[in-house]
Amino acid sequence: MGQDSLYDDSASSSSRGTRAEQERLAQLKSQIRHHDYLYYVKDRPEISDGEYDRLFRELADLERAYPEMVSSNSPTQRVGAPPLDELGKVQHERPMLSLDSLVNSDEVLAFDQRMKRELGTDQVEYTVEPKFDGLSVELVYDQGTFVRGSTRGDGNVGEDITINLRTIRPLPLQLQAGTYPDHLAVRGEVYMRLSDFHALNRRMTERGDDAFANPRNAAAGSLRQLDSHITASRPLVVTCYEVMAMTGAPPPSHWAELETLALCGLPVPHLRRRCETIQQVLVFHRETEDQRDNLPYEIDGVVVKVDRVDWQARLGMKSRSPRWAIAFKFPPRKEITEVQDIVISVGRTGTLTPLALLKPVEVGGVTISRATLHNADEVARKDIRIGDRVRVERAGDVIPAIAERIPVSNEVRSDPFQMPPRCPICGSAVAREGAYFYCTGQAVCPAQLKGAIEHFASKAALNIEGLGKKTVAQLVDQGLVKDLSDLYRLDRERLLKLQGFADKSATLLFEAIARSKNAPLDRFLMGLGIRQVGQHIAKVLAKEFGSLDAIMMADHDRFQEIREIGPEISESLVSYFQESSNRRVIDQLLTLGFSIVDIPSPQRRRDLLFSGKSLVFTGGLSRLTRDEAKALVERLGATVSSTVSKKTDYVVAGTDPGSKLEQAQELGVTVLDEKAFLDLLEQQKEG
Repeated sequence: MGQDSLYDDSASSSSRGTRAEQERLAQLKSQIRHHDYLYYVKDRPEISDGEYDRLFRELADLERAYPEMVSSNSPTQRVGAPPLDELGKVQHERPMLSLDSLVNSDEVLAFDQRMKRELGTDQVEYTVEPKFDGLSVELVYDQGTFVRGSTRGDGNVGEDITINLRTIRPLPLQLQAGTYPDHLAVRGEVYMRLSDFHALNRRMTERGDDAFANPRNAAAGSLRQLDSHITASRPLVVTCYEVMAMTGAPPPSHWAELETLALCGLPVPHLRRRCETIQQVLVFHRETEDQRDNLPYEIDGVVVKVDRVDWQARLGMKSRSPRWAIAFKFPPRKEITEVQDIVISVGRTGTLTPLALLKPVEVGGVTISRATLHNADEVARKDIRIGDRVRVERAGDVIPAIAERIPVSNEVRSDPFQMPPRCPICGSAVAREGAYFYCTGQAVCPAQLKGAIEHFASKAALNIEGLGKKTVAQLVDQGLVKDLSDLYRLDRERLLKLQGFADKSATLLFEAIARSKNAPLDRFLMGLGIRQVGQHIAKVLAKEFGSLDAIMMADHDRFQEIREIGPEISESLVSYFQESSNRRVIDQLLTLGFSIVDIPSPQRRRDLLFSGKSLVFTGGLSRLTRDEAKALVERLGATVSSTVSKKTDYVVAGTDPGSKLEQAQELGVTVLDEKAFLDLLEQQKEG
């Protein structure tokens, strides 16, 4: 198990070598994998680089002499493949969630108290590890062989980068023999060591190419290449830190997960610790921050995870992050520079945000030329003016912000900053809501309109494929779309006037817009772009009220009866639906044939086809996208899961189903092919 098979004696020696040569080839592969494991996983190499290179050259020479003996998981097969036309899409085996970020010890102590309270215990163990600053990936192994890898994407669907990942030397193409489950999906981080990053930038600069801004950009740019030969030339590494799915009994703790991955031959964090108390977590954070500048790679904090897997399951997930894990960030790095100007940015919802244009300065390896000033109150509190010397920080090591003004003796300062009375984009009046100013122009403000359409068409909302940023900009700039309802007045002839559009692309976009007319209530709410209403709150509202009319008629008191809605969200909802221009756009959408699918009442939901049932999808469906199928069954009372278990009621198997089909058959779970699934849906309609 896990070893390359030897050819029998009847094989042609001219193409497959002698028996002795076949055995030597298998031995070399095994030795090289063993030394890769010691170097990348255990961090204790047993041989010199020269000796390793000698073994590698001998293997390469044998494979050149006998091409028939080359296998896809050979250590030599990392040089790249022919360029792709585009990166395909991959459905993750389990959602790849993000983490809530905390920045001070009081917040972490509060997190610990919440864990203890929700678990009903007075002690929680944690596993703590570095938070790598790279690109998150999913890696899938079947029978110990690497078969697929993808980017995180939107958390549910990523881009297929299998051939690029195969070029990364620390990533084993074959797991350690006898130690792996039949199927294993893991999450990891691809990044670049600092020394390799600086060497790469020197080479790029010397040949006249633009250098990368930071190691993370270098890793992301390298990994998403259509030509994997380019990826192979870049010094990427990977570290694995989470089991996404596996056959057999899962490890009982996160620490055991990491130990299991290491036994399989996968690189895991060397710098990690099991902490019995939250105080030990704080100590690890301080020690790691002290080591930060001496580490060979970039990290921006540590990840704290409840260690017991059964407790993780009890704590569950929020819409975008687990409740049982946090990112405990390091304090931001800071440098001093000068404010050259203060300008106003108008966001999708009309919020006016002051931005400082800075004399460029490098902060933590990234050149910063602008920084957010958040809002007018913040500018006044810090008293930031044009011409001031300021200390700039990368908040969370990502978003540049101004920490403070640096007084200079005998300086002559400019006038205090004032928010403009009118929108700098459309000239509409500016109003104030709490600490924030916003443009009242809404549909007449191009800055808001473009953002609103992009949001409306996004995957989380109406999912209008082909309606991207550049197309939206053309539609608005040419006056073809003046509010959301105008999208449904477009025809092929108007779309053909757009730059880059031909018959096929115009037809595809027209059809995508038409398909979006039939939308679930929660997605429609999400698409409207109401302040503070994201995916989770949209689903809460849809489930609670059931129809758009009921939501539009609700008042502050009714909204605040819902546990997850407070005064600010309530105010935002009431204000949005009281605004006549917003109601006019909704009415026009309905007049143009837009159909919003209401959510059945709680009593009606109990009578639905899939009420209380758990479904898993695997493989492709010809008549529905995965998102459409998921939305349909959720409206029929189902819960959609990404993993098969004894509690699963149905597995819907389309074309090219994965290992989930085998798991369902082994567990005796009912399997529906696409026809049977659609027949069930038809029965529901008839009922």
